[in-house]
Amino acid sequence: MTTDQIILFSLFGLVFALLIWGRYRYDIVAFSALMAGVVLGVVPSSEAFSGFGHPATLVVALVLVVSAGLVRSGAVFLITRTLVDSGRSLGAHITLMGAVGGVLSAFMNNVAALALLMPVDVQTARKAGRVAGLTLMPLSFATILGGMVTLIGTPPNIIIASIREERLGEPFRMFDFAPVGGVAAIAGLAFVALIGWRLIPSREDSGSDVRDVSQYIAELTVPEGSKLIGTRLGDQEETAEKADVAIIGLIRDGTRRYGRARNTTLMQGDALVLEATPDALDEFRSTLQLAVADAAREERLNAAGEGVEVIEVVVTENSRLVGRSTQAVGLSWRQNTVLMGLSREGKRITKQIRKTPLKAGDILLLLVPAGTAGDVVQWLGVLPLAERGLAVTQDSKVWLAIGLFVGAVLAASVGLIYLPIALGLVVVAYVLSRIVPLSELYTHIEWPVVVLLGSMIPLGAALETSGGTGLIANALTGLTAGLPAWAVLTVLMVVTMSLSDVLNNTATTIVAAPVGIEMARQLGVSPDPFLMAVAIAASAAFLTPIGHKNNTLILGAGGYRFGDYWRMGLPLEVIIVAVSVPAILVFWPL
Repeated sequence: MTTDQIILFSLFGLVFALLIWGRYRYDIVAFSALMAGVVLGVVPSSEAFSGFGHPATLVVALVLVVSAGLVRSGAVFLITRTLVDSGRSLGAHITLMGAVGGVLSAFMNNVAALALLMPVDVQTARKAGRVAGLTLMPLSFATILGGMVTLIGTPPNIIIASIREERLGEPFRMFDFAPVGGVAAIAGLAFVALIGWRLIPSREDSGSDVRDVSQYIAELTVPEGSKLIGTRLGDQEETAEKADVAIIGLIRDGTRRYGRARNTTLMQGDALVLEATPDALDEFRSTLQLAVADAAREERLNAAGEGVEVIEVVVTENSRLVGRSTQAVGLSWRQNTVLMGLSREGKRITKQIRKTPLKAGDILLLLVPAGTAGDVVQWLGVLPLAERGLAVTQDSKVWLAIGLFVGAVLAASVGLIYLPIALGLVVVAYVLSRIVPLSELYTHIEWPVVVLLGSMIPLGAALETSGGTGLIANALTGLTAGLPAWAVLTVLMVVTMSLSDVLNNTATTIVAAPVGIEMARQLGVSPDPFLMAVAIAASAAFLTPIGHKNNTLILGAGGYRFGDYWRMGLPLEVIIVAVSVPAILVFWPL
């Protein structure tokens, strides 16, 4: 190997190791690697930031803004609110929600699709008296599967199309992924709906707690002059029972009390530790005239003057809350926001909730000044878990939003206009028509993903230029020497899929796609089937909660554990490979 190849392989190895470790966010890791590559001379300075203007990077950013416009216009809920019925059987519900999620994910960002459908699924489970964990994993997998069908459904497809344009002179078009991706998605959805959900473990120790993701551990404070002062905590049991609230503890002077706490005489400033839904919690608070926070926080919250609203949010892996408490980040004094409740994988919290370090997948119940929910969500880096998102939908513009989007997709599909330009025109139209407020235009872009793509693309190009991808391709072809081309294709899919289960799928695609092209060149066959294999495999991350962001979002809501995913995910990945390879050979002959 040459010196440049050794440096680049070392950088990629370090990047992969840090991504698997998860200590540092993926965008920081990738950008640091890019800077190291420039300093070490393996990435030309003139090409260092070329990835940020790359079509793949721009399309990913534009798709997120367009997705937000479809949400705000009410286009998505026009579909979901007319289709979902809690009276359906579990299998029928999973089939319907999977189909809706799959279709939506084909035309919008699949993370956004899950964020929209997740509360719908949870509410349906609650009304039907089911455990939400039985349906959330199938829904997550369905949205991932749906993204395989179109160019804009998932970032790996966008990257594959851009790499094909650079290396072969022409990109994949909007629906070029549909034949193979559609076969994989249909087979995957059929497995999930008929068999897969039955493989999800049902635990007695968590089932009762995760029956409803809106069951929170919450704290309400005894204010000054309260009628509760001087009464026993146990005296409030009857009121709590009527409101469907469970009193599970008491906090006094920052110390959690257990055991004989029910016989404790209440004092000003005591915090009752409760388990309840938001509605039940509010009823209990109103009945007993409790406060949502201590006096200082209450005064700060009321100073906003415009009233307050309750929002539910999911902590993502990129949130500033991960590993820190709301008290540590200054949520109260920085954003005038109070943490009312916390739900975590069906587990009870043993500390004060405001002092509890948070994890990705935790669900928070926040009380915010009216009109500031979007700012709070953006500042925290969380996703809203609410039936209608962050803002009131504009039903009068639903058909305008749909028409603009469909027109752009059709124009790009028949080659009238370049896809990034078509999506850019949709964004401009959404802003001018106020479907997406100008003030929110950039808040919908997932900047860590943009930085990841912008950083990894120059590194991937450098690896290709140095001959590094040729070395990897030689190793894989040597490993599969004597095997037919379809067997080599299968090995490439398995390797790519395994990487994607533990790494970001965009990073996996950037490395695997050039390798696929080189393997095809060495075998003397068309590179298109190998690119299709990488596209499908990079998206099929079903074994872990870290393989895809959608899997992380459902971790807490479904009460899942790390090892739960492979039970349904492993056979699903086997099915994806089994149906995709023949489909690739039919629709994209070697």
